[in-house]
Amino acid sequence: MVTSIARKAVLCAALGLVGLATAASAATLKIGTEGGYPPWSMVDAQGKVTGFDADVGHAVCKKLDMKCRFVVQAFDSLIPSLQADRFDLVISGMSVTAERAKVIAFSIPYTTEDSAFVLPANSPLLKATDQKALLAGLAGKTVGVQSGTTQGAFLQKHAPELKLKSYETQDQMQMDLSAGRLDATFSEVTPQSQFLDTSGKGKFAMADAVIKSSADPEILGQGIGAGINKNNTQLKAKVDKALCELIQDGTIKQSSQKWFGGVDLSNYAACK
Repeated sequence: MVTSIARKAVLCAALGLVGLATAASAATLKIGTEGGYPPWSMVDAQGKVTGFDADVGHAVCKKLDMKCRFVVQAFDSLIPSLQADRFDLVISGMSVTAERAKVIAFSIPYTTEDSAFVLPANSPLLKATDQKALLAGLAGKTVGVQSGTTQGAFLQKHAPELKLKSYETQDQMQMDLSAGRLDATFSEVTPQSQFLDTSGKGKFAMADAVIKSSADPEILGQGIGAGINKNNTQLKAKVDKALCELIQDGTIKQSSQKWFGGVDLSNYAACK
């Protein structure tokens, strides 16, 4: 009889541990991010994810009373991995586009961002008067983009005469530009500015003709949002609410100004 009771006690304890493990798992929000897109998402030498989107992720987790766990992988693999439930969210400078919205859901767009070309500092195309003149001047030249981005899709549609070269990371693309293997790069303004403030300083410059999202909102998107599995409607509602609160209480603004040289990219219109 004593043995039977002891066995029951051990079994109950084991079940209790399983319950605790399940609860701990439920309290962790797994977030997919690239980790190679400064200043949005970076990974330091110790494997810690930092950057603007890391701040956003941590702030969302705090609002939801959950722990953050970042999963770092290539940008063009984030959506397939989200669909396969390898993580709960994608927070990685991802533009909200109609094409992506066919396969995943998005939170509200918590920031907005334009795109720009970076060219050698002596290029006459830096002073091109508008998008049409700039793209015409780049005809036949080799332009680098990051694989899976809206910028690559935009150039495929609007400048098919360019020689497009895709890279897994921004760093790889910028290294090829520095080495003279590219005539230009095309990406969002903030990572381009980061490059011009560091290794590209004095050697390269940003073209005056910045490409607004409104130039083709179907491709360039409606702002930057968090990617969510289409089946997870409850999480979407919670994340939308959390992001609106973070915009309204100034958290997004504070983090944006920290990472983007005092610029506030908060999308205040998203919560009106």
